[in-house]
Amino acid sequence: MKYLLVIGDGMADNPVPELGGKTPLEAANIPAIDALAQKGILGNVVNCPKPLPAGSETAILSIFGCDPLRYFTGRSPMEAAALGLTLHEGDACYRCNLVSFEKGDAPLQERHILSHSAGSITGEEALESINALNADPDFAAVLRSYNMVLPPVATFRPLLIEHHGDFSGITMVPPHDHLGEIVGPLLPSGGEKSHKYTEIMLLANHVLEHHPVTEARRARGRMGANGVWIWAEGTALTLPSFRGQYGLDGAVVSAVPICHGIGVLRGLEKVEVKGATGEIDTNFEGKLEATWKKLNEYDFVCLHLEAPDECTHNGDLPGKIQSIEWLSSRLVGPLVERMEKANMEHRILLLSDHKTLTSTRGHDGDPVPFLLYDSRIDTGRGGAYTETEGEKGPFLDHGYDLLGRLFDPAPFTAETL
Repeated sequence: MKYLLVIGDGMADNPVPELGGKTPLEAANIPAIDALAQKGILGNVVNCPKPLPAGSETAILSIFGCDPLRYFTGRSPMEAAALGLTLHEGDACYRCNLVSFEKGDAPLQERHILSHSAGSITGEEALESINALNADPDFAAVLRSYNMVLPPVATFRPLLIEHHGDFSGITMVPPHDHLGEIVGPLLPSGGEKSHKYTEIMLLANHVLEHHPVTEARRARGRMGANGVWIWAEGTALTLPSFRGQYGLDGAVVSAVPICHGIGVLRGLEKVEVKGATGEIDTNFEGKLEATWKKLNEYDFVCLHLEAPDECTHNGDLPGKIQSIEWLSSRLVGPLVERMEKANMEHRILLLSDHKTLTSTRGHDGDPVPFLLYDSRIDTGRGGAYTETEGEKGPFLDHGYDLLGRLFDPAPFTAETL
């Protein structure tokens, strides 16, 4: 038996007026996914238990079978694992997004945050921006004074590591939940200790505002990475062995550190695909081939697509719908066809990790629809994979129970869930 977990990051949503009251899932043409829904079981699941953040850091932890209320210590330590960074006891870790603030020389506190990803900056441009910070004498001196390091990576998602760090009492907010808002009220807060994070963010803006790589992007009509945003604070963690819990080894095909990091901490193979960006321009064909290859090596593979989430953060509704359709036509459909042709019995769990709302461009922790499919069984339920259809099926208030249902040999029925 082959087990395939498919995560369409942030593809669940609320009704959108521009779509006549439909959600993007309802508006999307996804026949391959709907064909599974017609023969499988649909339900609703809570992946982001309160009071934890409504985001992939808690949702994917749930989906991978770990109770976030027990294991969650922050987002960034999981991403550190994906990057091969070792956190020692007492270390603190933070996400340090490259971001785009409103252009100008007014105080940063008075400007707006425009993009949580500096217009999806990646590759050499992202690396140049991070290197520019580390090469600036004043910025480097401030990091040293706080016992911090900023390892260079070719993505908008660098991590800031603070040795012997203490962020207790500090409030930090994710930038993607506050796009278009004024910076000042969003800066780290909570007393004297918050000052150092604000100092770093203000100094980074000073260094990058008119840096050549920033101006070059602007000249091409792109957003410039004229600052950083510190958030997702956390400390080192360990997760239980996937093999020890489920008796299986496996692989994770993804373009984002959070999904890879959770997989690494669980003992799953990290599979990177050349040209996989986490955006709508990701290498779909490369992800298809990587997933198929790993399905022939392991009994369990997770395929994660970030594009619906990033499109929503970027205010790209057509892109969100397109990415959902391509998940169906360029990934799920071909994989099912190949497994059927190879006479592979298979089970599939497909779901959105959390909602990402078109109305706010931010995350939401409400329940999301899940789909369980077994190639040997036709439940005859009919219908499609949508939020409304999910609400008609069984409800699971603990997302970490769902993966066990995928591996449970009992037939999929509403009663067994």
